[in-house]
Amino acid sequence: MATANTAAGEDFLRLSDPYRRELLAHCYRMLGSVHDAEDLVQETYLRAWRSYENFEGRSSLRTWLHTIATRACLTALERRQRRPLPTGLGGPGDDPAGQLTERPEVPWLEPVPDALVEPGEADPAAVVGSRESVRLAFVAALQHLPPRQRAVLLLRDVLRWKAAEVAELMGTSTASVNSALQRARAQLDKAAPSEESVTEPADAAQRELLDRYVEAFVAKDVGEIVRLFTEDVVWEMPPFPEWFRGPEQVATLATVQCPYAPGEARLLPVGLNGQPGFALYTRDADADADRDAYRPFALHVLTVAPDGRRISHVGCFFDTSLFATAGLPAVLTGEGHR
Repeated sequence: MATANTAAGEDFLRLSDPYRRELLAHCYRMLGSVHDAEDLVQETYLRAWRSYENFEGRSSLRTWLHTIATRACLTALERRQRRPLPTGLGGPGDDPAGQLTERPEVPWLEPVPDALVEPGEADPAAVVGSRESVRLAFVAALQHLPPRQRAVLLLRDVLRWKAAEVAELMGTSTASVNSALQRARAQLDKAAPSEESVTEPADAAQRELLDRYVEAFVAKDVGEIVRLFTEDVVWEMPPFPEWFRGPEQVATLATVQCPYAPGEARLLPVGLNGQPGFALYTRDADADADRDAYRPFALHVLTVAPDGRRISHVGCFFDTSLFATAGLPAVLTGEGHR
């Protein structure tokens, strides 16, 4: 019996492991937190492993795992607050030179590293589809939906389940699922800003833009930084609830509030939410520390305009625990890291 159980467990791990990334992406969309999503994926696999001998194969293994994950997320959301971005809490600030008020008690939306959620297949269409479904604006808009509507929309519009399959999972009727989907789509249209499609990373204009962004931040050239932005650019930075719109506001913010001096920053590229991103490190401020050491400061998630020549949104996340989640180094040394 022990041998049979061991064989079943090994069989489960071999067959289920290819779905781990898409399950993490699904839980992330539901919860808005990569840390919470990782916990729920672990719980999903534990529940599935314990029940695998009773899996009858009436649905695919993929569908069965997503069913367990969705139910686990819905249970978790019963005792969790929604995760907003600052833009979801109120209007823009009017004084970027004023006092910023940190709000660490708010469960802010977190970015997710592409390496954790992108599919392994080489099909470019699958990669682009995966990126679209975890874009920061989309996941932020999902947080405005009640949990069950959120689940219905993701199962129908992202995972492409049939209404009858969703109804069985949710323990309701097909008519109720269709009604919930209609309401969720309407609410999403109100909550989500107009969002461009993912720009191909090989685009030359975008590559030049991102190179200029790195150079401008390393030099702390505020004039060059704001020249890279659209006229209606938005800058937001959890855990601070204040957010700002327009190049002039962002220029004042960078001049007054940014603590490092020219030459005291390094940026590493990192894919976040299917969008261009950078890990910003700043020189260690400790007088006794190694002055060639650069420590994690913030993660930048960029939204690039369709022409690839301007940036329309920057999500600046100061939760440095996300550096380890993204597989980024805890310290940079020397001059060659950009």
